[in-house]
Formats: sequence, C-alpha cells, structure tokens
Amino acid sequence: MKNYLNFESEIKNLDSEIEKLKDPYNQTGLSEVDTKKISETQKQLDEKLKAIYSNLDPWQTTLVARHEDRPKSKFFIENLFEDFISLSGDRYYGEDKSVLTGFAKFNNQSVLVIGQEKGDDLDSRIERNFGMMRPEGYRKTIRLMELADKFKIPIISFIDTPGAYPGVGAEERGQAEAIAKSIECCMKLKVPTLSIIIGEGGSGGAIALASSSKVIMLENAIYSVISPEGCATILWRDPKKMLDAAKAMKLSAKDLFELQIVDEVIKEPLGGAHRDKDITLSNVKKSIINNLQNFEKMSGDEIFSERKNKFLKIGRNKGFIEDTESLSNLKNNNKDFNQILKRKIIVIPALLLIVTISLILFL
Repeated sequence: MKNYLNFESEIKNLDSEIEKLKDPYNQTGLSEVDTKKISETQKQLDEKLKAIYSNLDPWQTTLVARHEDRPKSKFFIENLFEDFISLSGDRYYGEDKSVLTGFAKFNNQSVLVIGQEKGDDLDSRIERNFGMMRPEGYRKTIRLMELADKFKIPIISFIDTPGAYPGVGAEERGQAEAIAKSIECCMKLKVPTLSIIIGEGGSGGAIALASSSKVIMLENAIYSVISPEGCATILWRDPKKMLDAAKAMKLSAKDLFELQIVDEVIKEPLGGAHRDKDITLSNVKKSIINNLQNFEKMSGDEIFSERKNKFLKIGRNKGFIEDTESLSNLKNNNKDFNQILKRKIIVIPALLLIVTISLILFL
C-alpha cells in the first residue's frame, strides 16, 4: 500500500485510477484492459508529478525527506554492497541498533559502511530508536573508522536521522562528548570518506558522521541544525510556523549546494526517491564510484588536507582571506587580516580613553 503526503491528493487519485484500469477484474463483470486510457492517465500523472515536485517549498521538501516509503540505509547496504559483515558494540557499554556498521565489498574494493537506520515498520522503528543514535552508537562508529583508517579502507556513510537521542540515559553516558569525538575522528582520517544524506540530516546526530571528504545529498533530502518545528517553537513559540522556519533555515539540497555546504546533489526520480527505488539506487552507485575514483591517486596527507580546507572554506567566500586553497596552513599572511589587526590596535586604546574620560567627568 502506497503512502501519500497531504499535498499529493491529486497524485493519489490518478494512481488509484491507473490501478483500476490495469485490473478490471476488481470491477463488476469482466472487461478488457484499456491501454489507451492507461497511457493517457499515466501521462497526466507524470505531468502532475513534475508540476508538484519542481515547485516544492522547503516544508514540503521536509515531508518528502521524512516519507515512510523512502529508501533507508538498510536498502542501500543490501543492494549496493557485497559480503557485508555487520559489526556490533562499542566495547564500553553495548550495541546501538539505530546504526548499521560493517565492512563490505563495493566494486571489488573493501569499504567500511555506516548507515543510520530508522526502520520500515512500527516494530523495527522502535527497535532502531527511529534512527536516533545513542553514545554507544557513535563510539562504535569511531572504533570502526579508526580501524578502517589503519588499514586504508574508504568509508561510506548513509545519513538519515532526526538527530541524536536526547534521553536522560544518553546524556548520562556522554552524548555530547561522543558526538564531539566522532566529529574529531572524521576530520583526522587519512582515507576517503563519503557521507550521503538520504533523508533527514538532523543536527549533531548527522554532523557527527557527515564531517567527510565529500558530503552528498539526495535531491529531496534535508540537512539542518534543528528541525523546522523545533526552530519555529524557539523563535516564535509556535510550531505551526514551520514553513517560515524551513524557508529561513536553507535546509534543502539546492540551497546547501549553492552555499557550498554540500559537494554534490544526486538526482531523484520524478516524485521522489520512493517512487522508483531502482533509479535512486543506480544514481547513488554512480556517485560513489565517481567520488572514490577521484581519491585513488591522492595520498593520505592530501586527503586529510583537502577535507580540512573544505570545511575551513565554508562561509569564507566573501571574507578577507583571498587564497582559500591554503587555509590549512593557518598563517596570518593576508594583508587584509593584518590591516584588521592594526585597526584593532588603534580602536581599542581609543575606546579605553573615552571610557576613562567619561568616568572622570561623571564621578
């Protein structure tokens, strides 16, 4: 049974009509399949899908990213990789079932696969904690990423989480520290790391695994510091203003690509990734192949420097630093930067003098 979003009522009606035309035996009496009518209705459906999905607002994009039929990490792991060996436990506390991890083969190349898994039905979603990782989950991934780095094995992560689990137990076991350590681990790796945001990329729960050499998003995925509902509640104390929040947050793949937060956007089939999972799978596979090939001739130090420079460049395009390619040197050779320092040397004593004179006059 297909699930439809609240703005897909017309799509639902056309889908139902096509199903009836394809199966006339469900109707009263027997009749022939009207192929011409099916073709016409299918054309109407394609036009309607194109009209709706080419003009999604940020909140509608959020709903598509959360669609329950959308392909999950488990689907990609089972269909993209061979000989997947699942590994469990953080060697400190226990196993976190909200993240699937293990070594596998991709195009006859060994890779480490990490996938945040939400689950497909109610029981599996409860078991997977709706994709919200606990500290032991992050510590498990850290353990395996360090192992992959030791043996020079590329890392591929599938991001799909509303955020890290905010429960009392998780906080008591060091949730914030685990996320920080995961980010640190991702940044210091000397092997290629690819993070593919396939649905929701929520807050620190996502960035803990998305501090990668390449951050890739599916076309209708989202990536944000907080959910639109949470943002609206904080700013306007009204969760119903999620559309305004979603627009302001620039959480869509298109906006984030323009801001150079993500490196690539993978095209989805018409109507979203859930309408044709095979096309989605093929597009993701092509992206992984191309990105891994780009790192084949790079040394570990070059991979490390490129990743570091990539994150240091974010937000600096219109700043004072002209040569953003050498940011990893972290040297203050820029003339504009030195001019700023000179201005501060002049401005700060002047402010101190004004404050002193004011105190003398008024006391």
